[in-house]
Amino acid sequence: MRALALPLALLAAACATTPAPQAAAPHHPEARLFAEGRDGQADVDAALARAMAEDKRVLLVMGANWCHDSRAFAGWMEEPRFAPLLERHYVPVYVNMGMPQTGDGHNLDVARRFGVETVEGTPTVLVLTAEGVPVNLETAGTWRNTASRSKEAIHAELTELATR
Repeated sequence: MRALALPLALLAAACATTPAPQAAAPHHPEARLFAEGRDGQADVDAALARAMAEDKRVLLVMGANWCHDSRAFAGWMEEPRFAPLLERHYVPVYVNMGMPQTGDGHNLDVARRFGVETVEGTPTVLVLTAEGVPVNLETAGTWRNTASRSKEAIHAELTELATR
């Protein structure tokens, strides 16, 4: 019994000093572009006016900084690969939605304005014509899995929506 006590004590001591495993780094970039306290309607109106003047579409990203998928979407949009696509086709606007899934929603009137009655997840991404007509209403809520999408898939879908 004593012969086992010392090895077990050493093993226990080794486990206690072994550092905890680090969480895996996200396989996507992240950005926190969803400012709390902003007037979402005013931001969207400004984006629509700019889109009209520049003959572009509005990329309306309704998300929140607490949401890893929202941060992933915002992070991808800051990557160099997306710069030409955004510059040529889109006026991006990031609207903080809070946490609508738990009843703490913000700027929900922005979503309803464009036909999204219930924000079921974040981000909800709408592509709007310069006149404010949604192009992808049927798929706007599917972006809530952005963190698990590839850069190529995101780029391809936004490229397709730019001309739909």
